[in-house]
This record gives sequence, structure tokens and C-alpha cells, in this order.
Amino acid sequence: MYTCPALLLALVFAFGLSQTQGYSPSEDARIIEEYKREMGLNHAKIARQLVHRANWAAVGSISTNKIVESYPMVNIVSVDDSDANGNSTGKIRFLLTDLDFTGPDWEKNNKVTLMFSEEQTLHCKDNGKDPMEPTCARSMISGQVQRFDTRDSSYKPALDAYIKRHPAALNWIKAHNFYLCELIIRNIFVLDFYGGPHQVTSSDYYAIQL
Repeated sequence: MYTCPALLLALVFAFGLSQTQGYSPSEDARIIEEYKREMGLNHAKIARQLVHRANWAAVGSISTNKIVESYPMVNIVSVDDSDANGNSTGKIRFLLTDLDFTGPDWEKNNKVTLMFSEEQTLHCKDNGKDPMEPTCARSMISGQVQRFDTRDSSYKPALDAYIKRHPAALNWIKAHNFYLCELIIRNIFVLDFYGGPHQVTSSDYYAIQL
């Protein structure tokens, strides 16, 4: 069984051989896949864990601001995926306002991407990993913003769960006309190890039980 240092040594050894025998991408891939199997990496589960543990996410949209119109814009949104008991649902909910960047952006083009990183809980720093290392897991979740209908039966339970996690939201709603939204997930990429990102379907993501 490879430990993480052993894996790195194996990759270094493979690189050394490549200098004399020619580079072997298939051998690199074999070593990486073998280690990932032994680690038992479940990419859908990792995506769900990142979402549930996060209090916020970075969100990317296409800007409608006149100064940087049509450029990518990034922002921070406080998120929650909990039910009334604090359990994970996987449904990514957040508040938006037209006074901020993301509000006007999604109303023109409601395609956005949210990024979640293991470093949001400082887990990588505490374990000596740089946040850019592939082993510091991250997930890029793309989809469309959907505003909640306040008349829908799911609205109040979702809002109550959100406010339970983000009590300051009560003031945001009253003072700045924030409204509750949910991400309708279209694609998920997970990078949790060497070898590139993995695509996760929304059905596999929602099927996970935490």
C-alpha cells in the first residue's frame, strides 16, 4: 500500500526512469489510480462534505457592472444546505440582493459557478497542505440561480434553516431586500487528488448520505 510520501517517491522514481527510458504517462496514471483506490476517494461524497461544512462559497458570474461589463466577476455568498435538523440536503441555498454584484448579474445571465475548498475550514493549513495542492480538495459546482417563491411551501423551512446558520441574515432581509435562492446544479467538478478533476453528476451528488 502506498502512503502519501511513498506515492511521491514512486512518482519521483517514475520521473527518474523517464529521463532514461522515456516518459510513461500510463505508468503515472496507474500509480495515481492505484493510490486513489486505496484511499477510497468518493468524489461525490467529497463534494457533499465540502458543501455541508462550508459557511460560504466563492461565486463567479458574468458581470453587468459597466466598469467591467462581460468580465467574470467573483463574490462571496453565505451558503447553507441544511434541513430543519441541521442535516445535509445537498441543496445549496444563499441570499442575494440587487445592491450587490451577483444579484444584477444573475438576472441577466443566471449561469454561475460556486467554488468550495477544504481550506475554508483551515483543514489544509492545519495539515501542512497548500490550498492550491490537489490534495486540498475543492469542488466547482455550476448551475443556474433560482429565486424562491415566497408562497411555496418549501420557502419558510429553507429560510428558517438558513437563518439558523446565519442569524445576521434577518438584518440583511429587513434592511437590504435580500431574497433566498437555490442553485439548480448542472455540473460538478471535484479535484481531490493528483491526476486532474473528476466530473460528478447531480444525481450521484444528491444520492450521497452524510
